[in-house]
Amino acid sequence: MTAKVETDSRGRKACTEPCAIERAMRLIGGKWKGSIIYHLKDGPVRFNDLARQLGGASKKMIDQRLKELESEGMVLRQVISDRPIAVSYELTEFGQSALKILDDLRNWSETHQIELKK
Repeated sequence: MTAKVETDSRGRKACTEPCAIERAMRLIGGKWKGSIIYHLKDGPVRFNDLARQLGGASKKMIDQRLKELESEGMVLRQVISDRPIAVSYELTEFGQSALKILDDLRNWSETHQIELKK
């Protein structure tokens, strides 16, 4: 899908729909999505283990982001046992395709010593 481009009254081109970068950032951007994908890179991870690895994220937030990633086809949820309920999450092939991008972002951040402003 390509973004629709229109010309304004001054002859400048402008996108009328989200461009490819915006669509990608909506998919893997946002709080915790990239970190979740990155922590699933080595294979299935149980929910509580993932929550421990993410540290600052609430379980509610992690659950919401996992549901979004699952609905977007990036993550697969598997029920391990019913009593007590235990689930694990793993990347789909589509989810794994984002790992190179996230690794490049991590390297870029480390190379430039990017720090968050408080």
